[in-house]
Amino acid sequence: MHESTTVLLIEVGALMFLLGLLGRVSRRFGISPIPLYLLAGLAFGHGGLLPLNASEEFFSVGAELGVILLLVLLGLEYSADELVGNMRTAAPVGLLDAALNALPGAAFALILGWGWVAAVVLAGVTWVTSSGVVAKVLADLGRLGNRETPVVLSVLVMEDLAMALYLPLLTALLAGTNLLGGGVALIVAVGTVSIVLVVAIRFGGWISNAISARDPEALLLGVFGLTLLVAGVAAQLKVSAAVGAFLVGIAVSGPVAHHATQLLSPLRDIFAAVFFVFFGLTTDPADIPPVLLPAIGLAVVTIATKTITGYVAAKRAGIAVRGRWRAGFSLTPRGEFSIVIAGLAVATPGIPAKLGALATAYVLITVVVGPIIARVPDFEWFKALLRPRSAPSPALAADGPPAPRLPEAEDPLSTHTPDATG
Repeated sequence: MHESTTVLLIEVGALMFLLGLLGRVSRRFGISPIPLYLLAGLAFGHGGLLPLNASEEFFSVGAELGVILLLVLLGLEYSADELVGNMRTAAPVGLLDAALNALPGAAFALILGWGWVAAVVLAGVTWVTSSGVVAKVLADLGRLGNRETPVVLSVLVMEDLAMALYLPLLTALLAGTNLLGGGVALIVAVGTVSIVLVVAIRFGGWISNAISARDPEALLLGVFGLTLLVAGVAAQLKVSAAVGAFLVGIAVSGPVAHHATQLLSPLRDIFAAVFFVFFGLTTDPADIPPVLLPAIGLAVVTIATKTITGYVAAKRAGIAVRGRWRAGFSLTPRGEFSIVIAGLAVATPGIPAKLGALATAYVLITVVVGPIIARVPDFEWFKALLRPRSAPSPALAADGPPAPRLPEAEDPLSTHTPDATG
């Protein structure tokens, strides 16, 4: 065995074992492990306490797999009909989402005097929620069965599809490509998403029938291989690999989807942790302090605007009050798309170098804060704030104490059904 391979095994094994310990600590204190994974990445990444150089490429590939697995498992929870119905309902919310969350980033860049191209870049950074982080938070908090979760997913899908249009145009803009080149890139992106979506809806039954649900090995290899194939083709055509993975999950249905979820969940947990660690590994802690205050200000504004987006989306879907807050808080983390957008920009002449550091600090803040505030609607003090307060009538006060409060499943503020998991 080569020495480089030996070092790789030692680095990966030690860090994965540490992640296991951090996951146990997070469960002990009832918090999401995501912030701890990020801090571990910062500690062992560029400029950290003990940089891990031999395993960086492994974690880079593992991070890509983490996002893909998170999204395909989200897709397995829902059918193609549910996706189309939610997208139709969420179209007005998608426009509100873009206005509320892209404009603050654009305005911030213009105020700093970075120019209109940087404004377009920072608008994308602040606009898009991290599908990977949200998927992990929903799974950690047991909310996949909640009534507001399809609303959250519809917003994520609208954003991912919007990115399929935004990224080709941004690439053309940064490269100085003419209008014709940008138009061609846009047509390719729209065509790819449309084809994958049509195949998922029209031929999803055929895809499920081609994969045996009785043979676990064949099922795992078939679904995992198909997911990687479609994600890779989508990425090659300048469309998000996450969108391709999500649509594969949508296309698979019935017993195949059920068994695939059971088989892929352990892989998802491993590579999702790798994704968050890699995010920290590629961040130099020394770049954060100079831009920390502006990043905090931008994060405060856009966490509020994204919360409003989720609240309004859930309200339009008829979700009760606490479910609206759960939807809003769940959407606040930014992540992989924001880093990709900033990475495209910082290599372009004329874009301020501080933009990359600002985007990194901003994303780190939202990724740490997002999973924490996502738990707020489940706290008793928050439920008490939302509970209607009405003074007892004189007759009731004279006759005896008020009737006991309804149990959680029947609480009019709750969005749960008796069999919901959240």
